[in-house]
Amino acid sequence: MKFVILTGMSGAGKSTALKIMEDIGYFCVDNLPIALIDKFAELAALQDAELQKVAVGVDIRSGQSLGELQAVLDKLNQDGKSFEILFLDSIDEVLVKRYKETRRTHPLAGSERVDKGIKMERQQLGFLRKQADFIIDTSNMLTRELKTELEKIFVQNQDYKNLFITIVSFGFKYGIPTDSDLVFDVRFLPNPYYVEGLRQKTGNDREIQEYVMQFKEAGQFLDQLEDMVRFLIPNYITEGKTQLVISVGCTGGKHRSVTLANALYGRLRDQKEYGIKIEHRDIYKDALRNK
Repeated sequence: MKFVILTGMSGAGKSTALKIMEDIGYFCVDNLPIALIDKFAELAALQDAELQKVAVGVDIRSGQSLGELQAVLDKLNQDGKSFEILFLDSIDEVLVKRYKETRRTHPLAGSERVDKGIKMERQQLGFLRKQADFIIDTSNMLTRELKTELEKIFVQNQDYKNLFITIVSFGFKYGIPTDSDLVFDVRFLPNPYYVEGLRQKTGNDREIQEYVMQFKEAGQFLDQLEDMVRFLIPNYITEGKTQLVISVGCTGGKHRSVTLANALYGRLRDQKEYGIKIEHRDIYKDALRNK
């Protein structure tokens, strides 16, 4: 039997994850009283039971009884009942934004600000995050991307690492992405904007890619950037980092940064030790401005 405890920060997508787990064949129970988890696992493990895949949602709503959960987990281990912990997380800024957009009150905030409730919740859920088998950072994830990650773990049984990489191209004139961990400036390369016939194209077009990559500096930069990122990834994984945002910028975020971001993504995307996606934040902003 597969027994999954699904937990994490309020606003990180636990309700969505439970729906996805249900869609992929799990019997899901949300906010089951802590005292009943052990008994529920025992009933689900019966050989003649129909429940072969179970997910139990546990979070801060359990109140003071959350403190009893560690004893329950210890008993499950002692009794030889296997389970996995899936922890959904998100950066504080995103959680605050989600609460403001939905006009919900954080369960621990009371009359205080949302960020105070989030800080308290992190402290109370810290013991679960440390023991989690899988940590998914949903800060920059769409629902379909979360579905893909859950299917990798619980359907395809792929080896899963908790680091998710986002490569972002951007234009410096629109500001550096606020969630960047690493920022690289490729404005040292010649700008296709000033080349006749290339201005309206983007780094997704072959003509721009060929123009940018014809300069040896572009290839050298890409080689050294790849070497550095590959060095950092296993160290970030060991440290417990779950989200890495690599931002590549040029003046307008349309030509050079898009080309190099695409090239870096192409070199890193086949690895199985992390999830990865690419975004081109400002690729069409110049076109919108000129209308």
